[in-house]
Amino acid sequence: MRFGRHAFGILLGLCLFSSTFAQPQPPASYIVMLRPGVQPGQVAGRHGIATDHVYQHALNGFAGVIPEPVLNRMLVDPDVIWIEPDQMAFAVARPTKTPPPPQVTPPGIARVGAIPLAVDVDIAIIDTGIDLTHSDLNVVSDVSFVSRTRSGNDDNGHGTHCAGIAAAMDNDIGVIGVAPGARLWAVKVLDRNGSGAYSTVISGVDYVAANAADISVANMSLGGPNSVALNTAIANAVAKGVVFVVAAGNSGANAGSSSPANSPDVLCVSAIVDTDGQGGHLGTGTSYGADDTFASFSNYGEVVDIAAPGVNVYSTYKGNSYATLSGTSMASPHVAGAVARYLSIHNFKPEDSAAVDLVRAMIISLATLQSSTTEGFTGDRDAFAEPLLNVSSY
Repeated sequence: MRFGRHAFGILLGLCLFSSTFAQPQPPASYIVMLRPGVQPGQVAGRHGIATDHVYQHALNGFAGVIPEPVLNRMLVDPDVIWIEPDQMAFAVARPTKTPPPPQVTPPGIARVGAIPLAVDVDIAIIDTGIDLTHSDLNVVSDVSFVSRTRSGNDDNGHGTHCAGIAAAMDNDIGVIGVAPGARLWAVKVLDRNGSGAYSTVISGVDYVAANAADISVANMSLGGPNSVALNTAIANAVAKGVVFVVAAGNSGANAGSSSPANSPDVLCVSAIVDTDGQGGHLGTGTSYGADDTFASFSNYGEVVDIAAPGVNVYSTYKGNSYATLSGTSMASPHVAGAVARYLSIHNFKPEDSAAVDLVRAMIISLATLQSSTTEGFTGDRDAFAEPLLNVSSY
């Protein structure tokens, strides 16, 4: 569907610009989606736009700074199917760094039933990067789309923490992940502050789509406002056979207005408190709730598919260290690791969206009902009772 000038004005809103302003507004960055088969470079050149990003796999289009007069011309260009303002995605957490101890199994790993099992699957961590030399992680590839960086090395710590939850190795040090030793692809789209433009995030999704023959799972512990472009990019990457797992968000609100949580093509993950690695509400409480309850910060809503531990999660961190973080950012890689584990056990590589849908359905159907008196959890804030991740029956 093509969106014309009127619809686009509604999309932007008064907070971005209005032709009724007395003073001209500075050019802003936009994401442009084009018809299939149209060359992004030709359209950008025709309108005199210097592109910051070009997409050819998950999207056909580009991103760049576009002055308002040029923007108005592009709205009637028949090769353009969608334009949206570039927005920001964020990954935020409060770490406490600790030195590497003898290997421990974090409570969250125990809670979801992830006994040690070597996993032969590739997982992309679309995040702040990964510590490329961490002794507890099997990083096989890295790339960065963040300006003024040269590699996918993590200068924040968030991405490394997610990577360890999903796939820390079974090697007698540090921690163990849900999918121990899975091959990790560091796709850096967020900067040292844990933030990045959607145009940069889409470049990461585009990269994963280009490498879908190798990558089976992608974790996105990030989020921001609704984005048609980002959700479309994810849908197209899913069509190439990649299972996307995303965090629901940490605002304690309905996740339906946030991307990528509201994408219909992902596994969206909420967070629970688990402090003892088992059900029964016997563990100690936390500032985010009692043991085996819905985390107070976790987003909720109909778009959420499954829950996983996300409070005081101990995992790998930048500088070959370890840290404890909380957030749906931590819940999501539990599920990403579970997907990788499932695919490895069944020797299955999805090749299209139908196969991905099947995998998503299996992960959800094998999860523990929220209402289980011994293994479930309480405190969910809506009527959509997502189950709790359980990998023990894979």
